[in-house]
Amino acid sequence: MSAEAEARARVRDARRVVVKVGSSSLTTVEGGLDHDRVRRIASALGAHRAGGREVILVSSGAIAAGLEPMGLDRRPRDLATQQAAAGVGQSLLMAAYTFGLRDYGLVPAQVLLTADDLIRRTHYRNAQRALDRMISLGMMPVVNENDAVATHEIRFGDNDRLAALVAHLAHADALILLSDVEALLTAPPERAGSQRVSFVSGPGDLEALSIGGIGAAGIGSGGMVTKVQAATMAADSGIPTILTSTPHIEDALRGGERGTAFGITHRRRATRLLWLAHLARTMGTVTIDDGAVRAVSRRGTSLLAVGVTGVSGDFEAGDPVDVRGTDGTLVARGIVNFSAEELPQMCGMSSEELGDRLGADYRREVIHRNDLVLTEAVFEKAEI
Repeated sequence: MSAEAEARARVRDARRVVVKVGSSSLTTVEGGLDHDRVRRIASALGAHRAGGREVILVSSGAIAAGLEPMGLDRRPRDLATQQAAAGVGQSLLMAAYTFGLRDYGLVPAQVLLTADDLIRRTHYRNAQRALDRMISLGMMPVVNENDAVATHEIRFGDNDRLAALVAHLAHADALILLSDVEALLTAPPERAGSQRVSFVSGPGDLEALSIGGIGAAGIGSGGMVTKVQAATMAADSGIPTILTSTPHIEDALRGGERGTAFGITHRRRATRLLWLAHLARTMGTVTIDDGAVRAVSRRGTSLLAVGVTGVSGDFEAGDPVDVRGTDGTLVARGIVNFSAEELPQMCGMSSEELGDRLGADYRREVIHRNDLVLTEAVFEKAEI
């Protein structure tokens, strides 16, 4: 069996699947929610659930659904109006799903999350227990970012990335990303010669592609970039993914041949490492010498002060930072144990020297290996 066939088979056989639907698949600027589209999606998911599988729906659309009742003709740019639109639209969205699922005896259960809920361990465990209990009671969780309270500083950025984190949180066996685009293409669809990419085995397959940005419909916040990021996040946590358009939802659930399949690239990671690799906003850079690069990347060691040659940025202990070689190459991302003020005096010193000169507290690793994610899992977003 080929790697692509194996990935699609794993989606087909998934006991628990997370399905993400974008705003453009549910709404229009002119008419708010498109109830026919919502019913078709609910019908496909209801039938899949009736077949004995578990489904978690990550649904965008709250802000877009609130535009028409508020008399707005486009997605607002300011956060306060977005929050107001989400407050109006979320209830309309859940009502539409309730109506669409009732023929299958399913009750949707609303779950609104912020980034803090999936980054902080106590919040994460609470969300995990809630989802598991909803499913065990026969409900279908419908997850959305809590747009009514989320701030720019703690946003996921797009529900595609939220879906990847929910798939990880819920121990899902597969992820399906649905939008208005049938598959990942080698170039934007309007460009001559653009072709479908049927399978992505890893980051190397993406290097030659020209991937577009914000969706053309003008009502979503993502685009192909965030979908690829979400698929690579899931693959980096051992979850195969299919990316396709909403009309092909049944084919995707069957692990069919449409769309683009993403094979897994890594076994399941700790949540904080998945966040660190793909979502964390790094606060500075720690530059390391060639010996430290080899030790960290090849031998999997912690980063010690003896290998640090420079520090930039303004960060505190516990903040995420980039780790780069002397030539500027991104080596890893990590959660640093010392502040930007403390580190310069430690550069190049052994643990013994640190203890003798600065005290026992400074014998610790600059970044422990359990808090490091190597570049095989780090994709610099501007390059996608």
